[in-house]
Amino acid sequence: MKQVILAITLGLAQVVFADGDKGHSPKAIDYSKAEATSFGIAADPRKAKRTIRVDMSDSMHFTPSEIEVRRGEVVRFVAANRGQVLHEMVLGTLDRLKKHAELMKKFPGMEHDEPHMAHVAPGKTGEIGWRFTNTGTFYFGCLIPGHFEAGMMGKVMVK
Repeated sequence: MKQVILAITLGLAQVVFADGDKGHSPKAIDYSKAEATSFGIAADPRKAKRTIRVDMSDSMHFTPSEIEVRRGEVVRFVAANRGQVLHEMVLGTLDRLKKHAELMKKFPGMEHDEPHMAHVAPGKTGEIGWRFTNTGTFYFGCLIPGHFEAGMMGKVMVK
């Protein structure tokens, strides 16, 4: 019985450490079945007319931290991790990001993979394809515990 418990514990530790070191590989998205949100809808990044590169750093900043897009525009975000630790770019409303950040504090190893998220290992890039369907100010943030609280967020202003 002790050997079984030890094997399970070691297996879970490998999953947690692999997850924390490498980030998540995005799952294939069927864009025809994408669900609309208040901040837009997933879109095939290959159909974007505009690519916006967003750099993430261990100083807990995004560059640029403010982005302007047009309503209806399909944007391809390329999130580049310039740091030494895992970062992510998550699109949403400020309220939604705050709630998700709180959840991440309670469950830091939780696995999640949605089309409005890019989990990026150090030195790598991730991609999000998004159509902004409503005007207003929306946000993006890194919800890794401690990062959002340190100010790692930015704005998307949709005109």
